[in-house]
Amino acid sequence: MTTIPITQHFSEYLTDERHFSPYTARCYGADLRQFIEYLCEDTGVSIDPEAEQHAFNSCTKNGSDIVGKIDRPTITNTICTADADLIRGFLGFLSEQSYSPATMARKIATLRSFYKWGNRLGYTATNPMTLIRTPRQSKRLPKAITIEQIEQLLAAPNDADVLGRRDRAMLETLYSTGIRVSELVGLNHDDLDFENEAMHVRGKGRKERIVPLGSHALGAVRRYIELMASDIKFAPIWAARDAGEDPLPLFLNKHGKRLSSRSVRRKLDKYLRAVGLDPSISPHTLRHSFATHLLDNGADLRSVQELLGHQSLSTTQVYTHLSTARVEDAYKDAHPRAEAG
Repeated sequence: MTTIPITQHFSEYLTDERHFSPYTARCYGADLRQFIEYLCEDTGVSIDPEAEQHAFNSCTKNGSDIVGKIDRPTITNTICTADADLIRGFLGFLSEQSYSPATMARKIATLRSFYKWGNRLGYTATNPMTLIRTPRQSKRLPKAITIEQIEQLLAAPNDADVLGRRDRAMLETLYSTGIRVSELVGLNHDDLDFENEAMHVRGKGRKERIVPLGSHALGAVRRYIELMASDIKFAPIWAARDAGEDPLPLFLNKHGKRLSSRSVRRKLDKYLRAVGLDPSISPHTLRHSFATHLLDNGADLRSVQELLGHQSLSTTQVYTHLSTARVEDAYKDAHPRAEAG
């Protein structure tokens, strides 16, 4: 199980001082392990027990003093110096996992308790959870944005360089396929099928599916790959793709590594500001817009369910915001006795 000294001490505090029930303590522990696993993936830092112990021992009454006192990056360091943006990135990741509002509220409560405890004991310089609001239990899915707004957003990246083309390809792919941001960053070059205009996606629960890739997204991805293959910085990485044991990620960061979900959100925020769109728009909003626009233009619910990778049709139904006028039109068109002769 993924654990480090600081979270282990917190778990002991819950049981020994707060007298939490074994079940509640286990739930809090599971939430913190998920937080740690997210940080490991987001930062690329692997847990070294000795380094984590050294980092924890270096904590003082000023939690920020831990920075620079350790020989290598650690998850303890990341946790102790976390800001609200890092927490929001984790919560954004959680929101894409289709947890119930109650589960989300508990995970936020876990982080609130953890950072209140850590700040009180001086392990952290601040408590980032003071800037995080607990969402209402009846939290609604993000509204779909209009096609015009989508066009504004997709045109925002400057595709004169590799990273600009990557961002254009990334946004085009999100809207063209409706895939989750976690699925986007998990794509490898070998997942593309240019001949059949599709790509292979690994979804939640290790479930895999093939999704079609629209011509605009296909063109954006192709232009990104072409420039990356000729760029002085990225060309060596690209040339070595066949010799490497690991698959080549499709979307690379500026260091030539796999782009993280958090980075995708940061890039999206950048372009939303650039074109003056609502800053609350998220990658999940693009997924919601994909589904809504398909349904508004006559796609059947079962097809959208397959494209989104939903196991249950009822999950897809929450994406439908069909207007009364559209329902009435469908009824009038389909029912033989809807209109007077």
